[in-house]
Amino acid sequence: MLAVIAIIVGLAGLLVGAAAGLFARRKSVGTSLQQAEEQASRTLAEAESRRKELLLEAKEENLSLRNSLEAEIRERRNEVSRVEQRLTQKEENLDRKTEALDRRDVGLREREAQIDAVRAEAESLRQRQLAEFERVSSLTASEAREQLLAQVEVEIRDEASRRVREVEREVEATAAMRARKILATAIQRYTSEVTAETTVSVVPIPSEEMKGRIIGREGRNIRAIEAATGVDLIIDDTPDAVTVSAFDPVRREIARVALSSLVQDGRIHPTRIEEAVNKARREVESTMQDAAEAAAVEAGVLNLHPEVLKVFGRLRYRTSYGQNVMRHSIETGHIAAMIAREIGADVEVARAGGFLHDLGKAVDHEVEGTHARIGAEIARRFRVKEAVAHCIEAHHEEVEPSTPEAIVVMMADAISGGRPGARRESLETYIRRLETLESIAREFKGVDSAFAIQAGREIRIIVKPEQVDDLQAMRIARDVSQKIEETMEYPGQIKVTVVRETRATEYAR
Repeated sequence: MLAVIAIIVGLAGLLVGAAAGLFARRKSVGTSLQQAEEQASRTLAEAESRRKELLLEAKEENLSLRNSLEAEIRERRNEVSRVEQRLTQKEENLDRKTEALDRRDVGLREREAQIDAVRAEAESLRQRQLAEFERVSSLTASEAREQLLAQVEVEIRDEASRRVREVEREVEATAAMRARKILATAIQRYTSEVTAETTVSVVPIPSEEMKGRIIGREGRNIRAIEAATGVDLIIDDTPDAVTVSAFDPVRREIARVALSSLVQDGRIHPTRIEEAVNKARREVESTMQDAAEAAAVEAGVLNLHPEVLKVFGRLRYRTSYGQNVMRHSIETGHIAAMIAREIGADVEVARAGGFLHDLGKAVDHEVEGTHARIGAEIARRFRVKEAVAHCIEAHHEEVEPSTPEAIVVMMADAISGGRPGARRESLETYIRRLETLESIAREFKGVDSAFAIQAGREIRIIVKPEQVDDLQAMRIARDVSQKIEETMEYPGQIKVTVVRETRATEYAR
């Protein structure tokens, strides 16, 4: 029974607690609802206030936009009004110009009518004058025209000849002045010895008894020397000396060195001769190689193929009219470089072309052909620049020069070979050259006489004035100079002067 009561009491307590909790929960929910309603009321009030503010801002912005659009519309209307006004003015101007052009057109038509009338009157007058001219001169119009044209042709030809002479004189004066300046600058900057060099081919001997040793028993020593060197020894012509004779300058130098060594040693027999010649050959080849390398450095031409330098070294013992060809090549390279720099050409090509222009002279006695073509072939074989090879083959105009550098090399070669003291020639060659000059000039029609003067550097040609006029005299001068260039070899340049003179002589008795 007590347990039941306890359970009932417990249940009643639970019910009371649940009722109290429910009441507290309901009260709490009521408070939350009230707060939520208040918060919702405040939010609605703020939203309404914000809506009114937005509406007000929208109205103000709409009003501002409307005002700006109305102002723009007014501006556009004003602009349209101004454009319409300008178009109206232009239309009025066009109307006035059209009226002026119409009046001018009418005036031009009237002027044309007047001109046509005057032209017709002038033609009528010309016909009357022509008829009167034919009646007076007894010539038809075509005959008179032919005579007038012939007279005008003669006058024009004379005037053209005079103008041509004036232009030629002006060009020659300007070109000569410019050329003299360039050449003088180049020559002034390069100064070298002017004494002509010669190749020594005489070996002195201490006594006449040494000649017998050189000849040897039954001439075996001299035959051995000549066979080993390829030269001829002349023993009896000069006392206390032996002359070495050979066309090849390198062979001549080898023989000279070997013979000098044998004379100094005193032991002369075939075995010793062979040893001396081999040693001399090695010495000369070494000398040529060193000379070629030193010449290339002096001329400023580097990076040449060793075989090109080997061939070039043979020019150490080669002379041309008494001028050492290696020194001449160095000098030509320097002068060509300075001239090229003055005129704006390729300096390095001109320098190398001038330095190698006589390369073919080293072997021209062994290979068939001119030294210019041989030198160009050697240069191309060992990969020298084509521009440089062209300078080599064109420096005597055997090939037409096609580059400024080739012409510069020709000029530098002429300067180096033609300067005073550079070259010399024998009396027989000198006389033959003068006779050839005079004979070339006398071949031309109308030439009365020709004289080579100034050591062959100028030729004076006297022509017959009744057969040769001034223009023909100029042509003769050009033709003679061209033929001299084609048929002769000479140092420097040759001046051709044609003299045409008419004399009238009378006697008072």
